[in-house]
Amino acid sequence: MSEILIAAPSAATSAAGGPAAPSADPRVVLSARDVSVRFGGLTAVDAVSLDVRERELVGVIGPNGAGKTTFFHTLSGVLAPTEGQLLVSGDDLTGAPAHRFAMHGVARTFQTPRVFREMSARENVQFGLDHAGRGRPHAHDAFDDARSILAFLGLGSFAETPAGALTPSRQRLLEIGMALGARPRALLLDEVAAGLTEAEIESTAQLIRRLRDDLGLAVIWIEHAVRVLMDCVERVVVLHQGRKMADGTPAEVARDPAVIEAYLGQEVA
Repeated sequence: MSEILIAAPSAATSAAGGPAAPSADPRVVLSARDVSVRFGGLTAVDAVSLDVRERELVGVIGPNGAGKTTFFHTLSGVLAPTEGQLLVSGDDLTGAPAHRFAMHGVARTFQTPRVFREMSARENVQFGLDHAGRGRPHAHDAFDDARSILAFLGLGSFAETPAGALTPSRQRLLEIGMALGARPRALLLDEVAAGLTEAEIESTAQLIRRLRDDLGLAVIWIEHAVRVLMDCVERVVVLHQGRKMADGTPAEVARDPAVIEAYLGQEVA
């Protein structure tokens, strides 16, 4: 079963002091409040807070082991935080399973595409429409069926191709299509450019801009292709050793001495 839409329930401990009030800003679609994740004695995410607003394009960067994917797991309900609070459009979903996040408009992809390999590309997208996406209108009026979503992604001619027969780059696009089938307001993309050619990476960056510009989605994007990400997004969050080191425009982050020393290096700055 694909984990884009469904995951097993898990328990969580809310932040000390009880539930926080919903954000006063109605544009905030996804909010993390002092989120921490611990595995035994290891703290993978340490008191990270983040508000993501409608139509915002946010990049998340950091060295290997910085806690990026673990943080994404909490934002999408795949992993419950040990401490902290998660709000989706003002609703407290702390500790809720992934399908509840999807039903509230949060969808994601994974580092390794998770598709139903024996099903056609159309059937994969239809799964998202039939489950997490049902009952909620899509931001894009043309997305009434799976074929229209595949056409948007440039996969129209592969609608009846088994997902397992698609190239890795097309499987990444199909996974985005499955996430779009969930009719999200916020889309989390985990290293969608990994393993792609330079031309494919640039095409992916253009697609990510269209997800925000054409569909009106809030997009949060983890990527190791730092130069491409910095050229694409309007805001960058830097994680280092589980903590948020910086949060600002690409230009501000690229000039931050601590970020340069810990991760970017002088060549990006």
